[in-house]
Amino acid sequence: MTLMRIRLEVARTGEFPNGSSRHGYEFLAPLTEDGHMDMDAWQHVRDKCTVLRFWGDAPEEFGCLRHTGHGWRFDYDASVSTDDEPFFKLDQHRITPGAYLSIREHDGVQRPFKVIEIEPAAEADVA
Repeated sequence: MTLMRIRLEVARTGEFPNGSSRHGYEFLAPLTEDGHMDMDAWQHVRDKCTVLRFWGDAPEEFGCLRHTGHGWRFDYDASVSTDDEPFFKLDQHRITPGAYLSIREHDGVQRPFKVIEIEPAAEADVA
């Protein structure tokens, strides 16, 4: 099973009329052959499923990809849930280049993100 490095960039919104390559996420996750999140594989590698949030000039944030009874989310501090950033129905979406995913961010705004790149994670990323 190979973890995939997935890059998301904010898509066109009123705030970002042209989208933005300076605002987004890179995360590691196992995917099925058809591009869905692989829940069975995730249970075996969850400690390696990390996320980097980059947001313009703001400091980078590091966390992990979690699954709860309420779906998938990025979690930056396991001791609180106020920093969690849940995906909108990620279980139902294929993660493929050019696809769009929605995330409710720290500020409570749900934004669309475009899948820019998917590639096998380097060993250094997974260590």
